[in-house]
Amino acid sequence: MPSFGTSGLRGLVSEMTDAVVFGHVYAFLKYLEEKGEFSRGQTVLVAGDLRPSTPGILEAVWVAVEEAGGKPDFAGHIPSPALALAGFHAGVPSLMVTGSHIPFDRNGIKFNRPRSELAKPDEMGILDRLPTMEPRLFRGDGFLWQRPVLPDPASCYLDRYRRRYLDFFGTGLLDGWRVGVYQHSGVARDLMVDLLREMGAEAVPLGRSEEFVPMDTEALRPEDRELAWTWVQDHRLDALVSTDGDADRPMLADETGKWWRGDVLGLVTARLLGAGTVATPVSSSSALERSGLFPHIFRTRIGSPYVIAAMEEAAAGGREPIAGFEANGGFLLGSALEQSGRYLEPLPTRDAMLPLLAALAAASRTGGVLSSLLEDLPARFTASDRLRDFPLETSRVCLARYLDPVRGRKSFAEDFGALCQEVRCMDLTDGIRVTTEREEIIHLRPSGNAPELRCYTESENQERAELLLAVSLSVMEQWRSAADA
Repeated sequence: MPSFGTSGLRGLVSEMTDAVVFGHVYAFLKYLEEKGEFSRGQTVLVAGDLRPSTPGILEAVWVAVEEAGGKPDFAGHIPSPALALAGFHAGVPSLMVTGSHIPFDRNGIKFNRPRSELAKPDEMGILDRLPTMEPRLFRGDGFLWQRPVLPDPASCYLDRYRRRYLDFFGTGLLDGWRVGVYQHSGVARDLMVDLLREMGAEAVPLGRSEEFVPMDTEALRPEDRELAWTWVQDHRLDALVSTDGDADRPMLADETGKWWRGDVLGLVTARLLGAGTVATPVSSSSALERSGLFPHIFRTRIGSPYVIAAMEEAAAGGREPIAGFEANGGFLLGSALEQSGRYLEPLPTRDAMLPLLAALAAASRTGGVLSSLLEDLPARFTASDRLRDFPLETSRVCLARYLDPVRGRKSFAEDFGALCQEVRCMDLTDGIRVTTEREEIIHLRPSGNAPELRCYTESENQERAELLLAVSLSVMEQWRSAADA
């Protein structure tokens, strides 16, 4: 059955029947109604990504909103942060049908309250209110008797998101730049081209696909790495930009054709925006602390709800300006900013557009190349990947041997061999994160969105980080083989 992961409800498309989707959306609105955040007759914004399963799920969402007494308003196929911005601005709930970066056979729903993302405690409030299946609406197989016809989408919601960045960065800032846009099947693929052109760049659309591509910014495919290098050379690009499916995770390659790590882009963006406080999960690079750029740093579990909770704690302590980012590159703005008379309102949800445009704008203003923004950062290098088809329960069993405070370190060193050396400390905030005496990091964590076991590594050079990753994946593969035997 679908379940709540690090960001919203996720599950196999085959399990997300109309009745299951209806039940969760209906329960969400009833939960908000009890909290005084939704009332009958109120507008509820609805949008989706470009997965082939999204239209059917949108129809079930639409019926659920109507049955709960709301007035659904179709915002179209727009980025998740654009929908959240519209909902927060109007003070109404919003629902985004998206599987983000997860495999093609899965999908999901992101739930937004009128002023914030859904917090982790809210998930139980939804699950406690799930209704029984209504025979007048659903057949015995859980699908609707009659499907609604969604209207044409309202364009104003995407326009508000677009104006957010043009008003802050201005037009003409990227005059003379050639920027490639890796479009694939991302929902922001046309918006990125339009924004870059309005900012003065020559935008070069590349790699558009009518088949859905699940783009995971923390585990890029080898072909995507090759494409970046080839496109930058062949098209004489100053930069290459892209996002995952719902545009809450950015991808940026510089003039050398090298993709930046998401946490590196997040660190650079936080510095460019003048953040004094940064919240980020434990999976992000330790270059954040080593940089000495930020007086206040909050480390959290993985997932935007935890980052948002840390930003709210920082705001309560008056520690502004506040920003957050994740290792996947998604950037969250926790407080308003004003630079050179231009204002940027908070957007406490993962966003791909802000970090992409901020990096390009900064490099353009200084007259340098994009890679120059990395020159003074601490020499910490990271790598990450995951093993698919790794059931959550198998992951838990495999990692359980490291949980004992005495035996855990010894067991880890034994399993991961000479590369690991002595284990200096072990962090159990989210999965198993080991720091060795050599100040290298191996972090193992079950995905919260799909049956995958993820690995993050960190070292003093990229080759070493990649070696640590390769060794770790080999150990993880042995675990899976033993579990399948």
